[in-house]
Amino acid sequence: MHYHEHTRKTVHVQRDLISGGVLTEERRRAIVDLLRRDGKVLAAELSNRFEVSQDTIRRDLRDLAEAGLLQRVHGGALPRSPTDPRYTARQRESPAAKTAIARAAAGLVRPGQVVILDAGTTALQVAEHLPSDLRATIVTNSPPAAVALGSHANLEVVLVGGRLVKESLAAVGAEAVEALRSVRADLCILGVAGLHPDVGISMLNLEEIYVKRAMIEGAAEVAAVAAGDKLGTAAPYVVGPLEMLTHIVTERGVGEEVLASYRTIGLTVLQG
Repeated sequence: MHYHEHTRKTVHVQRDLISGGVLTEERRRAIVDLLRRDGKVLAAELSNRFEVSQDTIRRDLRDLAEAGLLQRVHGGALPRSPTDPRYTARQRESPAAKTAIARAAAGLVRPGQVVILDAGTTALQVAEHLPSDLRATIVTNSPPAAVALGSHANLEVVLVGGRLVKESLAAVGAEAVEALRSVRADLCILGVAGLHPDVGISMLNLEEIYVKRAMIEGAAEVAAVAAGDKLGTAAPYVVGPLEMLTHIVTERGVGEEVLASYRTIGLTVLQG
């Protein structure tokens, strides 16, 4: 090895070693702060900013992802979806926001429509906010939602079968997808883990994305219900681009600077 090449490598290694210990923690905190501010970070830019190698940055991002602080993507990272995989835990998240979102989403349903209602805690509240005298057909893969709708005398309720994902109480699998492919609905009310302008619609569970794709493909309009903390975040499994949606229903108080990127691609944004 030539002297100058050896010197360059030694300096690079020493620079990365200096970044260890307390400085590593400081750098990682700074990465999380940048992610909150900018909505994404790129490994190459972080390497230049902190004067460490891209290998070091990749280790930072990997460790931060394992700690649940971000979602790694090709070339960098995005904010991670705050969605808890446990259904009972999600029922306790943002109850006031979910109620307001559900009320606004329920207002999209018109008499005589065929509506696909997704599984999830917000979708369950949508079911609970539908008018008691509504005449419509509700197709759902959510046993809790079907039970909630059982007392509505004028509703036709179709429960899609399949394997139950216990964490989300959603029916998934080939049977569910096949059943949904035979439905032509006026509206789909879709639950999501994350919505991000770059990544699109994402979920925590792989099997659920195939069911959601079938729901979207079978509906004339698709409204994603999402609390403000899910906007600008990503989860591991991607359903598809945001353009698959027609509406986003979120809570009041979400700033226009957050909503602008969704309106720009033509989505109707409702705030409950």
